[in-house]
Amino acid sequence: METNSGTAILLSTAFFAPVAYFSAIAHASSVLLEACESFQKQSYRNRCYIYAPDGAQMLQLPVLHAGSRLIRDIRIDYSKNWQHHLRRAVATAYGPSPFYRYYWDEIDAILDKRHSFMFDLNTELTLCLARMLNLKAGIGFTTDFELAPAGLNDLRGAIHPKKEPPCGSSFKEYYQVFSPKSGFKPNLSVIDLLFNEGPEAGALL
Repeated sequence: METNSGTAILLSTAFFAPVAYFSAIAHASSVLLEACESFQKQSYRNRCYIYAPDGAQMLQLPVLHAGSRLIRDIRIDYSKNWQHHLRRAVATAYGPSPFYRYYWDEIDAILDKRHSFMFDLNTELTLCLARMLNLKAGIGFTTDFELAPAGLNDLRGAIHPKKEPPCGSSFKEYYQVFSPKSGFKPNLSVIDLLFNEGPEAGALL
């Protein structure tokens, strides 16, 4: 991972962020989440990947695109029954995993709050998952947008579904429900690591 202990990092918001995202947090002294950028499609801002019986499966948080494109102003589209689809997909993928039932109820309670804004939902999920992983870095927010922020390791564009993650192929392998059949799949949503490894998940970041 291209972060070192003692480094301050800058990340975009993310929906059930991937392992690389939380690995960056694990190796940072402090974290800023970008609160002043414009929304970008086809990114982790409103999608994640889990390990389903047939392989990697994308789960998408539907958003409304009318009006402001500021990331904090992007609203969640509840006209689509995305919560039911997500819950069913996660249960199918991780119901057999060792720690799904231990962690899921608290995560599911966040979904039940029906946040109006994507940024708020993502932030609460990220803080909850960071705590479950026992990550200690303080997490704050930007107050204005800077193209090249000084004093920060800028990872806003580095952790992206269409790019190789900053840590390349150096992910530590761990047990996954379907890995005996289909092999290890790296850099899925961190819930894959959490549900399979439980209290040991943070040590694998």
